Amino acid sequence: MSLRTIDSLGDLKGKNVLVRCDLNVPLKDGRITDDGRIRASLPTLNRLIQAGARVIIVSHLGRPDGEPNSKFSLAPVAQRLSELLGKAVVFAADTVGSAAADSVAGLDDGDVVVLENLRFNAHETSKVAGEREQFAAQLATLGDAFVSDGFGVVHREQASVYELAKALPSAAGLLIRQELDVLERLTVTPDKPFTVVLGGSKVSDKLAVIGALLPKVDRLLIGGGMLFTFLVAQGHRVGASLLETDQVEVVKGYLAEAERLGVEIILPTDIVVASAFSADADHLVTAAEAIEDTVFGAAGLGLDIGPETSDRFAQAIADSKTVFWNGPMGVFELAPFAAGTRAVASAMTTFDGFGVVGGGDSAAAVRALGFNDDQFGHISTGGGASLEFLEGKSLPGLEVLGWQR
Repeated sequence: MSLRTIDSLGDLKGKNVLVRCDLNVPLKDGRITDDGRIRASLPTLNRLIQAGARVIIVSHLGRPDGEPNSKFSLAPVAQRLSELLGKAVVFAADTVGSAAADSVAGLDDGDVVVLENLRFNAHETSKVAGEREQFAAQLATLGDAFVSDGFGVVHREQASVYELAKALPSAAGLLIRQELDVLERLTVTPDKPFTVVLGGSKVSDKLAVIGALLPKVDRLLIGGGMLFTFLVAQGHRVGASLLETDQVEVVKGYLAEAERLGVEIILPTDIVVASAFSADADHLVTAAEAIEDTVFGAAGLGLDIGPETSDRFAQAIADSKTVFWNGPMGVFELAPFAAGTRAVASAMTTFDGFGVVGGGDSAAAVRALGFNDDQFGHISTGGGASLEFLEGKSLPGLEVLGWQR
């Protein structure tokens, strides 16, 4: 079977269509700080509006632990969605209660309603299939069809992702199709040279991706907190930098495997080391093998790749035809340690090839550093889902829509 598309649902005029979006955007003091995921949902929503569907949007936001919590309300998201769509968007203060039922009953063709946070109901993420099925059945009473478009959650068996797709005629939205096209391009037919840039804090989060991609890539660039486990695997000391000692031997194995396959692994040659985890901390640049030889001694913290490494990474990207990047190069939220991430982002906007920013912290970083989405080949909306796809794992939210590898 192939992935079912919106066309498979037939004429949607006058139909109630439940749409599972991923509108899990960052909020600060009730204000949205990055609306990238909301904007990514617009093509599918506009397609349904133009078809005359009555659009019922469901999503999660944060981790409210199965109980209503105003801190995680989707009300600000509904307001921003109204601005982006250029039309009124109704907000219902519950998911399967009277507010939702009344709001849906009041819809006309082309109208849109956003239901409250799915995760205010503990059955949305329950480990018990029967509880998820019960919640999905309640949601299904509101709709005639279901469109799954939250790529960031397709790796989860959750009521609104998996069971709801079984309870109603279902199809994938345009965002999911786009994300799959990009990931299949990376894994099946990447133009060479193919470079993967990995960062972020924990090497353990990326080991399966490294293992899956090593036979396919030409070079692997390592930054972020995970780089220190690689340095220790090479015999260096890293002071008080982030380190996963239980992964050192595994990393040694990957270094050996890369050498066997002829894959170039580029590790940082210089590091920005600080006296503390703070924007105000004293900091300096030192050679990667000399982190403990600075004035900070064994208390020194590596918080970014250095300028020499940044230039080397940028050159490796420039020499590539395909680049996949997941994970910042340093603590980009603190200005003194953002240069490495900015250098990688800048290189990805100018090289002559196809560049993919792998969602999650990477997407947040490029926007926080002032880059626009259209400067990149693609910015994924699904950090974890993208990684699990690349690892070759099962993605239940796609398989239930007819997708097969």
